[in-house]
Amino acid sequence: MNTEKLVIMDETAIRRALTRIAHEILEKNKGSEGTIMIGIRTRGIYFAGRLAERIRDIEGVPVPVGELDITSYRDDRARVGAAGGAQSLKAPDIQDKRVILCDDVLYTGRTVRAAMDALIDLGRPRMIQLAVLVDRGHRELPIRPDFVGKNVPTSRLEQIAVKLKEVDSCDEVVITQQRG
Repeated sequence: MNTEKLVIMDETAIRRALTRIAHEILEKNKGSEGTIMIGIRTRGIYFAGRLAERIRDIEGVPVPVGELDITSYRDDRARVGAAGGAQSLKAPDIQDKRVILCDDVLYTGRTVRAAMDALIDLGRPRMIQLAVLVDRGHRELPIRPDFVGKNVPTSRLEQIAVKLKEVDSCDEVVITQQRG
C-alpha cells in the first residue's frame, strides 16, 4: 500500500491562521479581559501558547495559558481513578472565566467532549469557546468550533498530522492518504 503526503499548511500559513484567530477571538469577545487559553495536551498546549502571544502582541495584555490532560476522560480508554481528573489542569482558576479551549485538529468531537468534562469537573467557567488549527469534519458529536485556522474536508482514509516546532522539527500540517 502506498501513502501519499501533501503539505496543506506551511509555517507561513500556520502563522497567518494564528494571527487571524487571535483577532477573531478579540473581536468576538470585545477584548481579552477574563479570558484564559487552555490547550489540550499535546499540540493544543503550544497552539494555545502561540494564540496567547498573538493576543498579547495585539492588545498589550498577557492572557493566562493552561494545559489540560484529558486521558482519564476519554471514552475510548478505561477510566483512570478520580485523582486523574484533579491533576488534569495546570492553569489559573477557571471559575467565571471565558475559557478558549485549544486543540490542533478537530475530528469526531470526542476529544473536545472529554476536555469539557474535565473543565467542568474543575470549576464553572462563564463560557467555553473552541479554537482549532484544523477542522477535518466527520463529527460524531454535536460540537462546532468557534475559531478555525483551516477547514479541510477529508475522507476517513486520510489522516491529518500537525507538526509544531515545540514538539516536532518544523511547523506544517500534512494530509496523508492511503493508496491501494
